[in-house]
Amino acid sequence: MFQADAADGHEVNFLEKTLDKYLDTVDGDWYKQRIAQALFFLIAGFMILVARLFYLQVIEGQEFRRLSENNSIRLQTIDPPRGMIFDRKGKLLVDNRPSFDLSITRKDAKPIERTVENLSAYIGVSAEELMSKIRRNPNISSYKPILLKQDIGREALAAIEVHNLDLPGVLVYVTPRREYIKKQNAAHILGYLGEINSKELKSGKYPYSNIGDFIGKFGVERTYEHLLMGKQGGRQVEVNASGQVVRVLKTVQAQPGHAIYLTIDQQLQEKAENLLGGHVGAIVAMEPGTGNILAMASSPSFDQNAFVGRLSFKEWNELASNPFRPMENKAIQAEYPPASVFKIVTAIAGLEEGVITENSSFYCPGYYEYGDRVFHCWNKFGHGQVNVVKALTVSCDVFFYQLGQKLGIERLSRYARLLGLGAPTGVDLEHEAKGLVPTPAWKKHKLGQSWQGGETLLAAIGQSYSLATPLQMASLLSVVANEGKRYRPTILKEIISADGEAIFLGKSQTTGHLPVSPETIRVVKKGLWNVVNSSAGTAHDIRLEGVEISGKTGTAQVVGREKFNGVKTEDIPYQVRPHAWFAGYAPAGDPQIAVSVIIEHGASGSKTAAPIARDVIREYLRKGR
Repeated sequence: MFQADAADGHEVNFLEKTLDKYLDTVDGDWYKQRIAQALFFLIAGFMILVARLFYLQVIEGQEFRRLSENNSIRLQTIDPPRGMIFDRKGKLLVDNRPSFDLSITRKDAKPIERTVENLSAYIGVSAEELMSKIRRNPNISSYKPILLKQDIGREALAAIEVHNLDLPGVLVYVTPRREYIKKQNAAHILGYLGEINSKELKSGKYPYSNIGDFIGKFGVERTYEHLLMGKQGGRQVEVNASGQVVRVLKTVQAQPGHAIYLTIDQQLQEKAENLLGGHVGAIVAMEPGTGNILAMASSPSFDQNAFVGRLSFKEWNELASNPFRPMENKAIQAEYPPASVFKIVTAIAGLEEGVITENSSFYCPGYYEYGDRVFHCWNKFGHGQVNVVKALTVSCDVFFYQLGQKLGIERLSRYARLLGLGAPTGVDLEHEAKGLVPTPAWKKHKLGQSWQGGETLLAAIGQSYSLATPLQMASLLSVVANEGKRYRPTILKEIISADGEAIFLGKSQTTGHLPVSPETIRVVKKGLWNVVNSSAGTAHDIRLEGVEISGKTGTAQVVGREKFNGVKTEDIPYQVRPHAWFAGYAPAGDPQIAVSVIIEHGASGSKTAAPIARDVIREYLRKGR
């Protein structure tokens, strides 16, 4: 038994040794296979890498060497042409022209001092000035161009092109530049462009604008900026080591802005501006039955083209400090005492409230005593017995003093507001003033004082605290001409896309109807007709053959008239002379145009403002226009 066990153990050891030897043989072959596979993949990858290197360095080597050593890919913006602006008849008012704008890219302009020195000699701008412009833009990427000068002209362009090898990094871009066809013409309507500022950029109103872009700052250019501006395009270009374009890789065209047609008549606009020459003031002409503005002139004016470039501080300061305020659109921003034109409001209020009838009359001896004060009529000899029609015809102050006293300031103010005073008209231009219709509550809040009865008398003739704009006066006369129907004044006729599609066609917008009787309107219109067509009328001298004009003169006092009683107008200092008003419409039986004219310190509405209004009306209504 013992021997058998020993034999079995010997067999077991033998089997174990045989199995271990077999396993050693199998493990060795597996490791060899793994190593062989790894070597295969390593050699294959190496061969692929060598082949790729051979392709890049030998086959395509020259092309890639040119790109890596000399060229880079840049993105350039393409400015869109702004939409053009036309008058109501399609006459071009604002266009675009090509501008050669000079820029420098710091990355390519090395050594930049030498490049700037060379450039200075070709464009007539000192190297110090050019370097200061570059230093003012430290945050702009060295790969992005910095604008050095706009509209350099063809001679400078030719010099730069000839010497481009001496000017690495210097580029000239052709961009559309705004051009106002006629200098100073319709400047306050059209407006001007200016460089966008940081506040405007952050406002979110100009999503497609960047630093250095120009946007509308005033007038139509500002109001309809979103329609005029268009949409920027861009191109992907390849440039060489000097920053010069080698080839264009891809282009996305800019989208032009929409064309805008205005309601103004350019021929009438020019006439109005010529009539204002030498005066400080404004003219507004509009269609009573639509609210369309036919002309809006403000004097003095300014040259919009000066703003297309970067206006210097000195130039801007000269405009801003001018005592005659050329940057102000006096037609909608300047506020004046409405003077005797306001008597239309007082007459309507008196008739409608039943305080007077057409036949009611007051006696005018040339003055009116109220309390311990004496209120004078402009005619110191008086007008005698006067009803409302005659009071409008001869502009009798005493009649309206008494009517205003009977009405009271609250009713007077209510009718003034019903006729559109004391609030913006809603014309589609920014910064419109609202004027002022005074009340006891307003005076208490604003001045901390109680209303005085004598102030009601002055308010009834358009003096006291009352203020109005020329556009409000033209709108008021339009309401009377329309038998009480009111329209919102507008300057936009239609909008046409770059593809010729009509985006907007203007429609008249009514803003309500004056709640007065036809009889009240009839009586007032009779008085306004007499102002021009009766021999006693204050504007009798402006009668036109074949055209009946209705209207009202006004002389707005700047200082008390008593101080200069008996003094000739030419002997009164200019700054204290009264302002001259006329507001009217024509033809009287079928009104097609309403006009208001204000001449600052013009002394007399009948002698200064009324003749200008007549000439505007004649120009618009003359045959063959």
